[in-house]
Amino acid sequence: MSSNRKKSSDLITILIYIALVITGVMAIYASIYTQDAVFLDVNSKHFRQIIWAGFSLIIGMLILLVDGNFFSTFAYVFYAIVLFALVLVMFFGQTVSGGQSWFDLGFAKLQPSEFAKFVTCLALTKYVTGNGVKLSRWSDLIIGFVIILIPIVLIILQKDTGTALVFLSLVLVLFRRGMPAWLMYFGIALVFLSIISLLIEVKLLLIIMAVAGVILSLFNLKRNRKIIPFILGFTLLFSAYVFSANYAFENILLPHQQNRINVLIGKVDDVKEAAYNVYQSKIAIGSGGLMGKGYLNGTQTKFNFVPELSTDFIFCTIGEEFGFIGSVFVILLYLALLFRIIFVAERQRSAFSSTFAYCVASIIFFHFLVNIGMTIGLVPVIGIPLPFISYGGSSLLGFTILLFILLKFDTERYNIVR
Repeated sequence: MSSNRKKSSDLITILIYIALVITGVMAIYASIYTQDAVFLDVNSKHFRQIIWAGFSLIIGMLILLVDGNFFSTFAYVFYAIVLFALVLVMFFGQTVSGGQSWFDLGFAKLQPSEFAKFVTCLALTKYVTGNGVKLSRWSDLIIGFVIILIPIVLIILQKDTGTALVFLSLVLVLFRRGMPAWLMYFGIALVFLSIISLLIEVKLLLIIMAVAGVILSLFNLKRNRKIIPFILGFTLLFSAYVFSANYAFENILLPHQQNRINVLIGKVDDVKEAAYNVYQSKIAIGSGGLMGKGYLNGTQTKFNFVPELSTDFIFCTIGEEFGFIGSVFVILLYLALLFRIIFVAERQRSAFSSTFAYCVASIIFFHFLVNIGMTIGLVPVIGIPLPFISYGGSSLLGFTILLFILLKFDTERYNIVR
């Protein structure tokens, strides 16, 4: 049943978005600031970011003028177009930081993988909310996983593993829409097993698993014999996974990615090479203290001690110049945005709109958690931006589209058509 009732755009979410974008421009300017710097330098990073911010906001406003059903109706079309772009960029794209994932348009560079996020969210939402789809059925669940995995594979082929990992956060949406809970727990077990396989020699780990399987089988020999085949089956399955995880680590990940993971788990402690980025990052953030050194007064960030300062490690500038208080303020902005998105999700009357909102929350939460986590040494450095703050037009535009499509759905939450 359709209704003509409409609501105005969610002002709180828009204000948080604007606050994050302004914070980003300020942080980018601080990261490149020198005594000779001119704020209105049209060739500077922060000025280009301002242009992208203005363009992104215009696109966001235009999205609010479009009928929300347009995005749900053509979800698969958008998905197919961006997948095609992901294929094209591998042949005609420009290589940046070791990954061939950019189109050079002359006046700007575009990264299709940033747009793959919102089209994958749309396609996945359209599928899982479709008539008759039940994620408790294996056939339906596999199709949901395929929708997520296709962009992952294409982006990995571009040697951009960090961006590819972001899409795994959408598994949380599958779980919310009915994926069996045991499968979620099984996935978590595999993650822990992956970490353990890096800490312990593979042969020794396989022996431990085999002994554990035998002991559990003997323990259940008289109590419950029916469970023994499952124990042995899982033992073989986990053993095969250990082999595959070790193979992927050695042969799929690039050497610098391997080093970053080894640094995180403590196998490598070389502050001059593999651990340099994180080491300098923690020094910069720690030097800010409680109140920070003051805007444009950072020293660790000014002398290029921290690499990728305007992109992956932008949080270092915030930590050094605004201190603990400034860092907490930025974190609170993200938490406010995430809670607001969840609030918006819960008030939707359409399953499509609600599910899409949780897709948005999952993507932003993963970026927020991993980016800040890698600057303080809690997660491996995988090279993903801090949403709305890190330098990058494609990233800012992609996140803006993602958020404003949700805001559009929210304005039409009484028009239950999708």
